[in-house]
Amino acid sequence: MSSQIPTETTTHGSKNDREIVDAKVIVTCPGRNFVTLKVTTRSGVYGLGDATLNGRELAVASYLQDHVVPNLIGRDAGRIEDMWQFLYRGAYWRRGPVTMSAIAAVDVALWDILGKMAGLPLYQLLGGRSREGALVYGHANGRDIAEASDAVGRFIEQGFLAVRAQCGVPGVKKAYGVSSGRAYEPAESELPAETVWNTPRYLEVAPRLFEQLRRDHGPDVELLHDVHHRLTPIEAARLAKSLEPYRLFWLEDSTPAENQKSFELIRKHSVTPLAVGEVFNSIWDCKHLIENQLIDYIRTTIVHGGGIRIRPASTACRRDCCRPAPTPWWSTCWTRTATAAWPARPRHTRWCWPTAPGCRWPAAGSTAWSRRSWARRRAHRGRAPPACPRCTTA
Repeated sequence: MSSQIPTETTTHGSKNDREIVDAKVIVTCPGRNFVTLKVTTRSGVYGLGDATLNGRELAVASYLQDHVVPNLIGRDAGRIEDMWQFLYRGAYWRRGPVTMSAIAAVDVALWDILGKMAGLPLYQLLGGRSREGALVYGHANGRDIAEASDAVGRFIEQGFLAVRAQCGVPGVKKAYGVSSGRAYEPAESELPAETVWNTPRYLEVAPRLFEQLRRDHGPDVELLHDVHHRLTPIEAARLAKSLEPYRLFWLEDSTPAENQKSFELIRKHSVTPLAVGEVFNSIWDCKHLIENQLIDYIRTTIVHGGGIRIRPASTACRRDCCRPAPTPWWSTCWTRTATAAWPARPRHTRWCWPTAPGCRWPAAGSTAWSRRSWARRRAHRGRAPPACPRCTTA
């Protein structure tokens, strides 16, 4: 048997076919910047990578255009790992959300090219699906508890199995997660509005919110809540303890996670599941949290964490009893692609929106399966599967 490593295959094309000849940074979408990197090879095969960093999109666009794109031209699109290491180690300044979002765009674009050349969807190249569906959640909010409860009810009527709930805090002009007459946006492009915060009132109103939600909507719906890093560790521990009777799916970003050991204090006082990681951009940001089982869900996305290469972190999650987090329904298609491919034990699998044929869901053939599964689960309620929230296709 020859030990020579093949350099060219019909499936993957020759090195000349894979040569990158063009890379464009595309900023588009009225009212909100979405940043996409398009990498094109000499053979005409191109790949797309998402580089959207909520609220700071143009910083990534500039990083790509000025510092990354010039280094892509002439390189082999098939050398994905080599490219990642070059972009990460080649610059003096490493990590950070802008850098890692730019690297992620390149990484995903190259995987996209490889999948097209191989004639396989990305999840097959990563080892195949390990789920038949993925849980997504809606974001419900209101100026007070009653309004938030009504919003949760509307999501449940649409067929959502999980809803994140936020409500206003008396005396606080602008509470996090409560939209003011426009679509919810988790990260604003402007500088943050300054407002007075009142921790005692928040700690009083949050348990009342979820007490009312359980009273109005019963025990079946999964409820989530985002603290948005606003509490000290001991305050977060108090809140988590007070929410235990209402069985939250998770309590998100209960305290700033720069000091990972702070979650040890919360763990000592409560069994409420904890989620964190939305602002992480490296597996090192969550190393201590995962190894010491201080969180239950890791929320780092491939878009902000360096691309598909962050996927091995899911193996560490599975080993240490931490789960890759469900996805907000407004997330990009790339985030949902990775969610479908990441490992998950069967008992941890829950069902997502039944994907409509017009949606950009990556798992071929999964639409019918998800809709049948949803129908079986909901048959006792006499309700038909809903339409997809991202389009009008039933």
